[in-house]
This record gives sequence, structure tokens and C-alpha cells, in this order.
Amino acid sequence: MATLQIRIDDTLKKQADILFSSLGLDTSTAIRIFLNASIENAGIPFSVQHKAIPDSLQEAVYDSRYQRNLNGPFDNAADAVASMLED
Repeated sequence: MATLQIRIDDTLKKQADILFSSLGLDTSTAIRIFLNASIENAGIPFSVQHKAIPDSLQEAVYDSRYQRNLNGPFDNAADAVASMLED
């Protein structure tokens, strides 16, 4: 039997342990299930793709990356924060 060692973020490991435990599995078993499913599917057993981002959000991302249209509807930071805290 072989041993597989990987390095992952502590938080990711803890979250995975909690999730798999809630399913009645340990993380090692869940990883074996993933590897077996990958072999059965001759590839990753789920779709690997970018999540769809709404056009308005995509435009905002581009604006922030390319530093355009950065002026907003608020005159100051306090007004912007107050707007975010509204229900």
C-alpha cells in the first residue's frame, strides 16, 4: 500500500474534516473515493469551470483591475459604509 502526502492550508483541512465527518467519512476515505471516481470517469469526476459572474459584477471587476470608472455614487467613505449596512 502506498502513502500519499499533500500540503494544504490548515483551515481547508479542518473544514474538509468537518464536512466529511458529517457524511460519516474520514478525509482519507473521501480522497480515496475521489481517486476511484476519477479513474472510473477517466478524468476529474465533476465539471471544472469558472463560475458564471453577472455582467455587472464582471464590469466592476474589470474597472477595478484597469482603474477606470472608480468614482462612485458616494461622496465619502462614511456614506458608502452606511449604504452597505442598510437592509
